[in-house]
Amino acid sequence: MLFRLLGPVRIAGGAETQSAARRALLTALLLRRGQFVGMGELTELLWDDPPSSAVANIRSHLTGLRRGLDSAQSGLSKRLTTSRGAETGYALSVDADELDLSCFLKLARQGKELLAAGDHRAAVSHLDEALALWRGPFGQRLPATRWFHAHTVGLSNTRFEACQDFFTACLLTHRTEMLSYRIETVLAEAPYRQRLWQLLAATYCAQGDVAGALGVIERCRTVFADELGLDVPPGVEAIRAAALTWDTERAHRLVAEMARQ
Repeated sequence: MLFRLLGPVRIAGGAETQSAARRALLTALLLRRGQFVGMGELTELLWDDPPSSAVANIRSHLTGLRRGLDSAQSGLSKRLTTSRGAETGYALSVDADELDLSCFLKLARQGKELLAAGDHRAAVSHLDEALALWRGPFGQRLPATRWFHAHTVGLSNTRFEACQDFFTACLLTHRTEMLSYRIETVLAEAPYRQRLWQLLAATYCAQGDVAGALGVIERCRTVFADELGLDVPPGVEAIRAAALTWDTERAHRLVAEMARQ
């Protein structure tokens, strides 16, 4: 993997790029892998309120980025090309298998398709490999601009979706060891995701832990009622009936139906 964005930004397995501006420019060029990004957009991603020296600063940072690319791997700066049409722009040529983000998106998409098709074991394998590419949150130590905020939110949601698919596939293949813990860690980051609450309650139900399942449902009720003013989501409430009747097969059916939606 030549470039890594899912966690600290790294080139060729080396140390994280220390310059904040160069790190931001590299991230932007990788997000638009192979596409030219104009000077105007590069200015917007670095500053919500650009200084008068923005263009000169960017050109200086791009020169430093070229040096950093060559320092990581000899000749790598040749991948960074310049377009001087109506507006000056820059592009970084990167193959899909050289960027962790591209690999993650491909594996996550394949995992989702396998899950929907009912091939749960293969889905577990693909989604586990996809999530292993994340070494930390995306967007750390990047400028707090609207441009980067939008990408950070979007990629975080994509990761949460992949986690939910992975947990679903694990549950449907009866791989529940440590599953409740793994769901809890993601739920702590995204407490309003209904599907995570349903999966957590279903995991306890599948293990025959009625008290655990009911406890999760009560916690969900508190979060949704006190913080959002909403009722318990229907999908979570449906697990209550399965738990009270010790019907683990019903819990699995509910999760399988959710996977096909």
